[in-house]
Amino acid sequence: MFRSFFLSRRWFAWSILGTAAILGGTWLKVSLDVRINAWFGEFYNLVQKALGQPGSVAIEAYWGYIATFGEIAALFILLAVMLDFLVKHYVFRWRTAMNDWYTARWERLRHIEGASQRVQEDTMRFARLMEGLGVSLVDSLMTLVAFLPILWTLSAQVTELPLIGKADHALVGVALVFALAGTVLMAIIGMRLPGLEFHNQRVEAAYRKELVHGEDDPARARPETLVTLFADVRRNYFRLFFHYLYFDVARFSYLQVAVLVPYIALGPTLIGGAITLGLMQQIVRAFERVQTSFQYLVNSWTTIVELLSVYKRLRAFEQALRAAA
Repeated sequence: MFRSFFLSRRWFAWSILGTAAILGGTWLKVSLDVRINAWFGEFYNLVQKALGQPGSVAIEAYWGYIATFGEIAALFILLAVMLDFLVKHYVFRWRTAMNDWYTARWERLRHIEGASQRVQEDTMRFARLMEGLGVSLVDSLMTLVAFLPILWTLSAQVTELPLIGKADHALVGVALVFALAGTVLMAIIGMRLPGLEFHNQRVEAAYRKELVHGEDDPARARPETLVTLFADVRRNYFRLFFHYLYFDVARFSYLQVAVLVPYIALGPTLIGGAITLGLMQQIVRAFERVQTSFQYLVNSWTTIVELLSVYKRLRAFEQALRAAA
């Protein structure tokens, strides 16, 4: 899964240089997001001044800020599109490396249960899941590196929290504690999901295999056999649906509460009039970026569960290959 791509001379340009390009592009995108955050602070201060003192802000200044945002946003869009295009090619090359490695050993692999599915479907799913999770992980880490110092500096203006009272740079601690609590909560509630997803792939593979054999052998894929195999599929899906039900209740409830956390933390400061509207916007956006970065596992847990099931299948596949060598 990894050495076929990252330890191969053939794929050096994509695995090493491609990784460096993706990291660099992601950092540039985060840097533009930082500029947008600063723009929000200045723009909302301008709006507050215009509303509080009619006639104090020239219309040219207002349109100037709008044009500045347009320039930054255009660069952000261009970079995001190019980066997404690069990542898709990068991940497909990774899938190609895995595919070539497995097919070169097909004579030893073809006798292993579900070999065709693992070479074709599991490598495809592994690449697709790694694309989403890998990019979001890199983006979360770089966003954290960029916005954590900003939030630390801005939170110096917030010296009091509800129920707690006086506290220095408290917003960083609030973001960390709330995200950590959510991560632990999701890990505990969703601990059964990876095993169920893995078993789901097994029953689906058994059902698919019987159907494939039935295409060439009239003695296979008899109705009574298919009914039994599909009953296993249905039973496992219903178990998954049940466990995802209470998991989603906890996850969506947590994410909705997370929207209010920065405003709750800023309550005493806002009521006391200690900050401007622009500064509030900067703080809230920086807080959301930091909190979302800390919440990477919370936001990605269902995808991680699926990736773990695919990884376990490919890992077992490779172990069977080594045993057959």
